[in-house]
Amino acid sequence: MAWGFALALIGAVCFSAKAIVVKLAYAYPVDATTLLAMRMILSAPLFLAALVYTEYKSQDVPRISLKDLGLIVLAGLLGYYLASLFDFMGLQYITAGLERLILFTYPSIVLLLTSVMHKRRPQAWQLASMAVTYVGLAVVYGHETLLVNEKTSLGAILVFISAVCYASYMVVGENLLKRLGTTRVTSLATLVSATAILIQVSIQQPLSVILDQPAGVWGLSIVNAVFCTFVPVFAVMTAIGLMGASRVSQIGMVGPIATIALGTWILDEPFTIWHAAGTALVMVGVAMLTMKKHENQLKQENKA
Repeated sequence: MAWGFALALIGAVCFSAKAIVVKLAYAYPVDATTLLAMRMILSAPLFLAALVYTEYKSQDVPRISLKDLGLIVLAGLLGYYLASLFDFMGLQYITAGLERLILFTYPSIVLLLTSVMHKRRPQAWQLASMAVTYVGLAVVYGHETLLVNEKTSLGAILVFISAVCYASYMVVGENLLKRLGTTRVTSLATLVSATAILIQVSIQQPLSVILDQPAGVWGLSIVNAVFCTFVPVFAVMTAIGLMGASRVSQIGMVGPIATIALGTWILDEPFTIWHAAGTALVMVGVAMLTMKKHENQLKQENKA
C-alpha cells in the first residue's frame, strides 16, 4: 500500500510539473509544435522499449485486430497529439495553475460525451458536481483575466479544447485499455502521436529546426519527456495495480495543488484568495463526480 501511495503521488506531481516545464521553455524562442515534437521524439523510444518488453514478457495476450488498430490510431491522435498540441499552445497565454484546473475538469466532459453517446440524461448529483466545478473555474478565470493578460480567453479556449480531446481519448480508449492492456495501448498511441507531430513539423518547417534548438530547450524537453510523460504514466499504472483506480484517482487530486504551488514558487504566478476559492470549488466538484462514480461502480461489482 505504501509503495502504491508513493507511486500515485509521484505520478500526480510529475504530470503536474509538465506545465511548469513548458512555461520555462517558452522563455526561449520556441513554438508549441516544436516543443511537442521534441517531447515525443525523446519519449517515443522509451514507450517503444516498454511495448517490446511487455510483448516479450506477456503470454496469451489478445491479438490486435484491424478495428483495434484503427481505434488505437484515433486514440493516439486525440490523446497524445491533439490534446497535447492544444495544451502547449494554450500555455503560451495562461498560467500553469489555470491550465491544470481546466484540464482537471475532463471527468465532467467524459460524462457529457457518454451521456450523448448512450442517450441518457445526467443525474442530479452529476449536474450539481459539474455546476460546482465550472463555477470554481469561472472564478479563477475571471480573476486571472484581470491579473495576467488580455489573451487569457484564447489560452483558456485552447486548453479547454485540449481537455475535450483528452476526454474523447478516454472514451475511445477505455475498452481498449481494459481488453488489450494499458501498456500496449498507451505505448502504441504514443508512437502514433510521435508520427503525427513529426509529419506536421516536416510540413511546417525543416526538421533541422528541432536540432538547432538551444541546449536549454533540449534539457527541458528531456525533463518533459522522461519525468513529466514516461515516468508518471507507468507510476500511475503500477499504483493502480497495487491499490486500485479509486484510491489512485483520489491521490491524483493533489495535481492541481502541486501545479499551483510550483507555478507560484518557480514562475512567480499570482495566487490570491480568489484563486484559492476557485481551486477549492473545482476540486470539490471533481471529487463529487469521481468518488460517486467509483462508489456506483463498486456497488455494481458487488452485485455481480
